[in-house]
Amino acid sequence: QVQLVESGGGSVQAGGSLRLSCVASGYTYSGYYMGWFRQAPGKEREGVAGIDGDGGTSYADSVKGRFTISKDNAKNTLYLQMNSLKPEDTAMYYCAANTRLWGRYAGLLPSSQYDTWGQGTQVTVSS
Repeated sequence: QVQLVESGGGSVQAGGSLRLSCVASGYTYSGYYMGWFRQAPGKEREGVAGIDGDGGTSYADSVKGRFTISKDNAKNTLYLQMNSLKPEDTAMYYCAANTRLWGRYAGLLPSSQYDTWGQGTQVTVSS
């Protein structure tokens, strides 16, 4: 069973940057799909970015050109580099994995398709 632990959240001013990390432990085969989600108070959970087992990436329109998802298989770590942050990016950010979906997958996987979630890390962007 895979466990996910996020870190790297914090408070930043608009226009700033943060890098989130998600370390996977347990069964850490690197070929499955992983993604980042966020949820602001009173709003539904939103898919932000995803990366498949072949390294293909997908992004929500709201973050394209500003956020970059990547992974370091040797370190069992998923990253989300967030640049040009806006106040509307303020949310709890979660990493997630679908440990049954291996290899190539085109597009963002919906939240219902993930079987493993981290506990979240808070990102706050002030104007």
